[in-house]
Order: sequence, then structure tokens, then C-alpha cells
Amino acid sequence: MTRDLLLLLEPGFADPAFPGERFICPHGAPIEGLLASAPERVARLDVKRVPFARPRPAVIEVLDEAHQGLPVLVLGDEHPLPEGARTLGGVHYVDDAPRILALLAERHGFPKVH
Repeated sequence: MTRDLLLLLEPGFADPAFPGERFICPHGAPIEGLLASAPERVARLDVKRVPFARPRPAVIEVLDEAHQGLPVLVLGDEHPLPEGARTLGGVHYVDDAPRILALLAERHGFPKVH
């Protein structure tokens, strides 16, 4: 059985288009906040933070080169497939940040967004 895998951009990443500046992902920041709010729950899934620069080998390895946008929740087989999950080559995933937040609550017991 495989566990859910959450892929996020590393917080505080640099973008060569903006030398000397640091950034966070606007879609990943709420997810990072949720993870920080319940660190004991993080152990229920695999979390990988990847560099901003493309190509993103860690993402390509799981999905493919055309699907490197983050955040993405790659769904393991420990839980039933949720409604609206996408499929790519037999891999099921969700790439909508609000849906990822909801699935982290449903599948892993994180607090729900109010």
C-alpha cells in the first residue's frame, strides 16, 4: 500500500527573474500553515518540498514533465479515491489547493478550513 504524497514548493525560494528576492507559493502557503498547525498529523503522509526551478525531477518522477505545477497531492491507496481526482498513467492526484486542504482533513485528520 502506498501513502499519500504531498508535493510543495520549498518556502523561501528564489526566482532568477527577481534577483535577491525570496518568495512563497500563494497556493502552498495555506497548506504549509495547515501542516504547521498539526505536526503530529504530518507523519500520516509523505511530504516533499521541491525547488522552484524547472524541470522539477521529483514531480516528473511521479507525474510527468507536463504536470509540474504545485502544490499537488498524489493519492495513495490507503484511502478510497475522492471525487474529482485526476488520473495520469495510473497515478491519481489532486492539484487544486482548496481541495487538497479538504482532503488533508478528510484523509488525515487535519483541522478543516472554516
